[in-house]
Amino acid sequence: MAEAQNIPAGSTTAGSIAVAAESTVATRMSAPPSFDVADFPVPHGREEEWRFTPLARLRGLHDGTAVADGTMKAQIDAPEGVTVESVGREDARIGKAGTPVDRIAAQAFSSFEKATVVTVAKEAVLTEPVRVSLHGEGGTTFGHTVFDVQPFAEAVIVIDHTGDAVRAANVDFLVGDGAKLTVVSVQDWDDNAVHCSQHNVLVGRDATFKSVVVTFGGDVVRLHPRVNYAGPGGEAQLFGLYFTDAGQHQEHRLLVDHVAPHCTSNVVYKGALQGEGAHAVWIGDVLIEKTAEGTDTYEMNRNLVLTDGARVDSVPNLEIETGEIVGAGHASATGRFDDEQLFYLQARGIPADEARRLVVRGFFAELVQQIGVPDIEERLLARIETELQASV
Repeated sequence: MAEAQNIPAGSTTAGSIAVAAESTVATRMSAPPSFDVADFPVPHGREEEWRFTPLARLRGLHDGTAVADGTMKAQIDAPEGVTVESVGREDARIGKAGTPVDRIAAQAFSSFEKATVVTVAKEAVLTEPVRVSLHGEGGTTFGHTVFDVQPFAEAVIVIDHTGDAVRAANVDFLVGDGAKLTVVSVQDWDDNAVHCSQHNVLVGRDATFKSVVVTFGGDVVRLHPRVNYAGPGGEAQLFGLYFTDAGQHQEHRLLVDHVAPHCTSNVVYKGALQGEGAHAVWIGDVLIEKTAEGTDTYEMNRNLVLTDGARVDSVPNLEIETGEIVGAGHASATGRFDDEQLFYLQARGIPADEARRLVVRGFFAELVQQIGVPDIEERLLARIETELQASV
């Protein structure tokens, strides 16, 4: 694969490392975080956080013209040790994990009627995943969900998005001290769907958070995971897999804000693109604040371009405000098939088309294995195979 300084036409990759820089919120966003949509101007596309997004395809989510006229069929399968509540916005748990940082997230917060709070009891160790199925049945919907994993609990949460919808939502993850949470978020929408969501994560002292974001469907999908630490010793692993097809826009914008000492983070996102007009955007921001001594962090994004006409924008950013760290780094690479890998397989009698499919499967294999839920892994492998039939 080509490294950042040598990428194919139609792709851009950029990165920066800043020492003693200002806060990421100040340098990367056009307005301070707020729960009030009126605090955010209507974006015009020249702002840093909107410059890659096709605003005209957001169906009014960004400018206030979208009206909540749709239906979202929701089902939550919760094992023993889990409670599910419907609460008003005055509930203290809502917004505790983070504040909206753009106009769509603020619009979603201002527009939901009831929030859903899913609580995993203290010290509960779940043997089955919590499964949340969201199926769009047309129209526009707004939502807010809080997953409260209390101290020393262990849980796996699977959030599955399907159907046709224009959806704006905030999703909060409260990971208590010593707790372990794995989240799998699957975006497998119909072709016309639009999905914008801010994921807010607050990692407690000595807690572990792992997310696996998988994006296949939708016309426009724009996800914004944000991780913060409530105490020392926290660990965050953010994995992502996306397959961008002709005409699709898939955008993943991440922020890991290291504010507590002796915490770690690891970010690995991989994408494959095929077809005319396929556009993937990955923005990875890591901020190590002055108080975050002993931080160890790394982020990586890799993209595999399968056909002509696809475009990738990959921008890793690392800002360091203290010299007392264990390690920090980032990497980005975008390219076509590795000719040496293809030659190796073909030299052993494997036909060219099958060799190319094997390379793509291997490219995604390490991330699929991070899911840890067999039926979801099988479904995603089957979906990858279906996508590959179209181009490889």
